[in-house]
Amino acid sequence: MHLLTTAHRRVPFVQGFALLATGLLTGAFAYGALNLAPTFDAVPLDMRLDFHAKLMRMNGITVQSAMVTSALSSLLLAVLTQGRARALAGTAAALALASFLITRFGNVPINGRIKQWAATSAPADHAEVLARWELFNYARTLAALLAFVLLIVHAVGGYARVGRPRD
Repeated sequence: MHLLTTAHRRVPFVQGFALLATGLLTGAFAYGALNLAPTFDAVPLDMRLDFHAKLMRMNGITVQSAMVTSALSSLLLAVLTQGRARALAGTAAALALASFLITRFGNVPINGRIKQWAATSAPADHAEVLARWELFNYARTLAALLAFVLLIVHAVGGYARVGRPRD
């Protein structure tokens, strides 16, 4: 009984933390998709490559931290809840993990190429590679957004207590 009471007290805190982490992640990705990517396309290629390489170096720690925090806090929320609440939080955790995997295996390798191009010159197929980076960027943004929406549904739906709607 003590464990159930302890879980009841922790769920709102974990829920709030998961919302915060996933909201920040979604905001960062959305800003990149809606503002930075179009700006990258509007400036000369050498400027884009130089800025992109520097930006990715700065984003590395903060964005990875947000992805890991989002996934782990959502997973913990799933562990602490039951039923529909667990399904919502678990799916949010899987989507946050998907955003990490898309970034790690899609965007990051291309970021390495962009860094090389910034120091030398872009190859003939650079437009296709940059378009692929943007596709990965949109995919991870959508995954983060869906995770955030599920956590909002979790919160608004009254699942702050272990698997039961609020009275």
